[in-house]
Amino acid sequence: MNTEKNVQAMQLPVNKLRPFEGHPFQVKDDAEMEQLVWSILTQGLLTPITARPLENNEYEVISGHRRLYACKKAGIETVPALIYALDRDAATIAMVDSNLHREKILPSEKAFAYKLKMDAMSRQGQRTDLTSTQVGRKLETAEMIGQQSGESKNQVRRYIRLTELIPEILQMVDEGKIALTPAVELSYLARQEQRNLLETMESEDCTPSLSQAIRMKRLSQSGELDIDRIFDILREPKANQHEKISLDYGQLRRFFPKHYTPDKIQSAIMRLVEADFQRRQRNRSAER
Repeated sequence: MNTEKNVQAMQLPVNKLRPFEGHPFQVKDDAEMEQLVWSILTQGLLTPITARPLENNEYEVISGHRRLYACKKAGIETVPALIYALDRDAATIAMVDSNLHREKILPSEKAFAYKLKMDAMSRQGQRTDLTSTQVGRKLETAEMIGQQSGESKNQVRRYIRLTELIPEILQMVDEGKIALTPAVELSYLARQEQRNLLETMESEDCTPSLSQAIRMKRLSQSGELDIDRIFDILREPKANQHEKISLDYGQLRRFFPKHYTPDKIQSAIMRLVEADFQRRQRNRSAER
């Protein structure tokens, strides 16, 4: 947020605050939301919502969508807010930057956030060539976004490519059923080709590997990718293919400390499984 802009602290009615148009970050009514509601009920809203003025005496939220939702659930009618006089593009950049620090961000959220920021920076006069790999006197917009987010410019481009996926396939990326790299390759398929792919994935209960995704992209570019070719490709055995067990992250989350990452949770589970295996081995030895 640009602190050099005039800012006004106000107490605003919640019915005067509007979600940011095109806001890509999900506001979920989950256990964390219930904790936030309880915190607001017992301690009040400690961090003001930031917003910008609109017409008709209304305001567009820049940062604080979850807090605003929690206040509405708690029955609170007015909230403290910091009002910044920002135009649409400056507000878009501020909205994205204020949300990218979240601990858990879905690939789809990051994809549309980067695209929103890219488009806003483009209108502000920055370079936005997504295919150029040459660095001129000015940094490419993707590189600027990457530096601010701690990612490479190529990774920023990969995420933006995900916005070309149909919603159903993008949701599979969010759920971890399709990894980022093959998803990027699939984003080059035409919409109907993606629909055919989705239908085949559902009927065959499988997802494409990276090599399969690359092949489908090439066939799409040559106009040879139909639903029969998709079926043939997905039916091929994958290298090192083996049965997998899927565990629901949401169900596991409550058993571990908040600071545990998915990798730490997986390591902890493996240690528990190993300990149980050793215990059963000792019991077998004692019974002999």
